[in-house]
Amino acid sequence: MNKNDLARALQKARGCSYTEAITILNQVIELFTDQLKQDQTIMLQGFGALEPWHQTSRLARNPKTGEPVTIQPRTSVKF
Repeated sequence: MNKNDLARALQKARGCSYTEAITILNQVIELFTDQLKQDQTIMLQGFGALEPWHQTSRLARNPKTGEPVTIQPRTSVKF
């Protein structure tokens, strides 16, 4: 299921227009994004949790040249 499928299912379940459903879905995604940016975990009872995962820098190799490269630290999301 992709975002459009989810919006269509929300439209059907709520009896609203597709535009309203996609607006609601976009707002939920924006809320989740804001919370994750603030280093907050999102817990959805009966579904799972989304939490920021801080990855440190590490040494890797360029697969084409075999040359060592450093991957910069970054934040990902764990489910």
